[in-house]
Amino acid sequence: MSEPPQGSASRRLDPAGVVIAVALAAVAVVLVWDAGQLQSNNPYGMGPHVMPVVIAAGLGILAIGNLVEALRGHLPARESADPKAVWLILGGLALLIAIIGLGGGFILATTALFVTTATAFGRRAVLADLGIGLVLTTLIYIAFNRLLTLSLPAGPLERLF
Repeated sequence: MSEPPQGSASRRLDPAGVVIAVALAAVAVVLVWDAGQLQSNNPYGMGPHVMPVVIAAGLGILAIGNLVEALRGHLPARESADPKAVWLILGGLALLIAIIGLGGGFILATTALFVTTATAFGRRAVLADLGIGLVLTTLIYIAFNRLLTLSLPAGPLERLF
């Protein structure tokens, strides 16, 4: 397969790719700044600030790679997005925030996100997804709360455990 001529519009700057690269770099900078604000009493230098910096480094590498490919025009063509699916997932995230904020707890909030995401991906068995989501999120809650002793938002269902 031969390369198009240098003046070809198909191998020129990809503006959306540059925007994505800048956004990735901005998120990396915010993570590093925020990690620097964390207080650590650990004398060995490894505290809560380390993991955000590691993630920021990964995002920085992705930003550089994306920028290089965008400047070369080598990014793949984008697929069209289904607006209904995007709105369903955003609605699921809003439900997650609202349910946790109103004291509904992790299990109900994450189940709502599971059902809306499954629906966004084309699954139409809402009642089955509700059951699957409840079982999965309950198991996740038990694993995190009891086995790993990490605190997750508690609601009426979580108080049963």
